[in-house]
Amino acid sequence: MKLIALPAFSDNYIWLLHNDHHALVVDPGDSAPVLLWLQQHPSIELDLILVTHHHADHTGGLTELVAQTGAQVAGPALEKMPVLARGLQQDDTLDWQSLTLKVHDVPGHTLGHIAFWLQPAGQAPLLFCGDTLFSGGCGRLFEGTPAQMLDSLDRLAALPGDTRVCCTHEYTLSNLKFALAVDPENLALKSYAQACARLREQNQATLPALLSTERAINPFLRSRSQAISSAVQQRDAAALDDVACFAALRTWKNEF
Repeated sequence: MKLIALPAFSDNYIWLLHNDHHALVVDPGDSAPVLLWLQQHPSIELDLILVTHHHADHTGGLTELVAQTGAQVAGPALEKMPVLARGLQQDDTLDWQSLTLKVHDVPGHTLGHIAFWLQPAGQAPLLFCGDTLFSGGCGRLFEGTPAQMLDSLDRLAALPGDTRVCCTHEYTLSNLKFALAVDPENLALKSYAQACARLREQNQATLPALLSTERAINPFLRSRSQAISSAVQQRDAAALDDVACFAALRTWKNEF
């Protein structure tokens, strides 16, 4: 299986996974990049579209892609899609080609947000996590609560460390700028920020990220650590328990 990130809009990625004859895409906010890629690869058929949540920059291309390709759509059971879709939720599985995709409920950014985890044969696992987990950050809480998002991130952080994190936005550098403000003594974070800056200077994607790296550098996966909780409590002395600390960290990022 080959993984490709198709750029869309100003900072979105539409993930495309394919073998010699079949492809799936994830969160196609725009149909044009996908249709152009298919035109350039006429031997490959798009037969599955995965959706993590209902926001327009993740679903805007669905109607045209379904009309042009007849691809099946699978998305969150608790959210409305603009096209007919198979509704999925926690512990559901979806078979595609030789792969079994496992579904995780990850509410927070939206209430029905889901993520997909899969392991292509002979390759490191993949996590399509939409706007829940970003490299160096996490999604804004538009619908869910801090407790929900913390639980969702805990669930994703427990996946195998070699999982490739395929989030949907190139927010890495801005996330790492905030992370360094919160956790300035983190040597792994400093090194990662330098590496990501070099990639962006060469107009290369910083994604997919490695989950084991995120555990070491992402403040939203480390909000219970002494370094992060102490930094948060210097700003908000009332942020004493896990959820309050996470909520204060997210507020800090919103205001950063």
